[in-house]
Amino acid sequence: MDNMEEKLDYGALATENYNPRTADIDKMDSRQIAAAINEEDKTVALAVEKELDSIAAAIDLLTDALKKNGRIFYCGAGTSGRLGMLDALECLPTYGLADTVIGVMAGGRRALYDATEEAEDNYNEISDMLKEYGFCARDVCIGLSASGSAECVKGAMDYARACGARTVSVTCSKSNPLIPRSDIAISVVVGPEVINGSTRMKAGTAQKLVLNMLSTGAMIRYGRVRGNYMAYMVPTNKKLADRAVRIIMDKTGVSQEEAARQLETAGNVIADAIDAIEGVPSEAAWHKDSLKS
Repeated sequence: MDNMEEKLDYGALATENYNPRTADIDKMDSRQIAAAINEEDKTVALAVEKELDSIAAAIDLLTDALKKNGRIFYCGAGTSGRLGMLDALECLPTYGLADTVIGVMAGGRRALYDATEEAEDNYNEISDMLKEYGFCARDVCIGLSASGSAECVKGAMDYARACGARTVSVTCSKSNPLIPRSDIAISVVVGPEVINGSTRMKAGTAQKLVLNMLSTGAMIRYGRVRGNYMAYMVPTNKKLADRAVRIIMDKTGVSQEEAARQLETAGNVIADAIDAIEGVPSEAAWHKDSLKS
């Protein structure tokens, strides 16, 4: 797909529309401003609800990729890219999987703390990074762009499709250039922003909610959760070490001392400690059973 052929009317994008409900926000006092933003935010979860079927399909797609040793790549720019990086970074400590969920954003890691918005317009910006990661057909590219117009995300998704990989888009417009590039399109239409065009607000909140569902849902389906406990959480500080012991106690009924001892014996892998206490032959055997549909 040749990105040079696409001529966008940016003013027609849903994320760029005028919001009459906040037209006088510059005349409001602080309490009124907070109330106006809160009223707009109340609509976001309902907009996400309309996309639950697509979100569920994406969770299944991601789970299938993980089972086949594929990786999940979040690709975005600006706020969307930073949200993807955040979700990716939190998957290791929460679910114990390294180099499996990867955030790639225009401008690189520097863009996490320094505005590099001009990088969004570089069609090859993210696809070049995917090449460095050895992106391949068993991986999944999730394109993140509130308007769906980010050139770098188009390039990433075109590259992913050229590799034979599956693609998912998370946008906030029902008509945008990422949809035809997607195997699954998640389009959460939140309407115009409190400050017109400021998509770090409702659009950003919507994307964060969707990313929570995608990563959490995929990790649950992949077997990285017991009940609703983080069975593969990495206990790297005092709070998390205490939580790990409590998880083992809650799941098995053993004492705090025994839970701590089993956790140490299991090399700080909570699930392995639980299996040892419950007499499960091996983690691999449990994991295989847990993935049965």
